[in-house]
Amino acid sequence: MGDRPTRKPIRLPAFDYSSAGAYFVTVCTQDRRCILSDVVVGEGLAPPAVRLSTVGRSVDEEIQAVTKRYENVRIDNYVIMPNHIHLIVSICEQTGGTSPSPTLADIIRVIKSVSSHRCPELKWQRSYYEHVIRSERDYLEIWNYIDGNPGKWADDKYYIEA
Repeated sequence: MGDRPTRKPIRLPAFDYSSAGAYFVTVCTQDRRCILSDVVVGEGLAPPAVRLSTVGRSVDEEIQAVTKRYENVRIDNYVIMPNHIHLIVSICEQTGGTSPSPTLADIIRVIKSVSSHRCPELKWQRSYYEHVIRSERDYLEIWNYIDGNPGKWADDKYYIEA
């Protein structure tokens, strides 16, 4: 079989990722290719902003389509950086629907697969980072992190100089 490295589990064992709650998710492009957007310096006092590429606009459309695809899912905040996306995904309680609630993995899989199908040049990393948001303070810190991410792009751990 070879000496393949053993991947450590990145999900919480026995946690139900379809349960109501908020989740912080980061997904990177394969090899951290900067094909989703550019971070442009703001003019005057304006903060840096994200300018989406054609590929990034397609990803943006798929992120927005999540709420149409799943009636009990909201994307509360997100940013599309040059080589990764950050999202706050909220799964709400089911209200009388007969279909099961999607898992966080289902939601991310759809965003990745549909956007890759629409833009064949877009390849995503194999997995994604997730964090279960457990408090209002945690939620607000993550919200502010997402909003401030373009301004800290040069210091970001995913930064690759163009």
